[in-house]
Amino acid sequence: MDAPATTLAPRALYQEVAEHLRQRIFGRELEPGSWIDELKLCAELGISRTPLREALKVLAVEGLVTMKVRRGAYVTEMSERDVREAYQLLALLESDAAAEVARRVSDAEMAELQALHDQLEGQVQQRDAFFATNERFHMRLLQIEGNRWRQQIINDLRRVMKLNRHHSLFAQGRLAESAAEHAKVMTAIAHRDPAAAAREMRRHFENGLAAAVRKPGA
Repeated sequence: MDAPATTLAPRALYQEVAEHLRQRIFGRELEPGSWIDELKLCAELGISRTPLREALKVLAVEGLVTMKVRRGAYVTEMSERDVREAYQLLALLESDAAAEVARRVSDAEMAELQALHDQLEGQVQQRDAFFATNERFHMRLLQIEGNRWRQQIINDLRRVMKLNRHHSLFAQGRLAESAAEHAKVMTAIAHRDPAAAAREMRRHFENGLAAAVRKPGA
């Protein structure tokens, strides 16, 4: 007799609520630094306080929400120090990953990266599309490298970096600069040159940090 098929439980309500809030935070419907009105959200979503509070705990662990004693939950606001520290870690982790990819990337994987890079170059006048393709490029490079612990840490960092009010790609002319830096990373990987790949990826993040903390008009 065949064993009964396993039935997967649907995602818990608090997880659905967490994803809903996550997207509202990323979409700037809930701005960094803003107070989260729990009663209003419960009424809007038609839920009780329990799943909302469980969702807020999830987002707090991810760094997207900050819980303040007797004041409630706030969307996390990144300081300049937070931004600098996140970029420094990303530079270390992703430059090492780029070197590993340069050592052992296959022709098929190289073609995937090239296709993403070509798409990116065609989107330098389309910020939202550029954002999405840029993230896909970086995450595909990490998948090729294959260190799941590195991927997990970078995923967490990139999630929190979306809170940055002065994201590097907001800076005037930064999309074209970023695409040009990607091109140098691609050239190094195509030449199977780990040292150059690491150097160009590190420079890419250093330039991103400089753009992210640059004062308006500077």
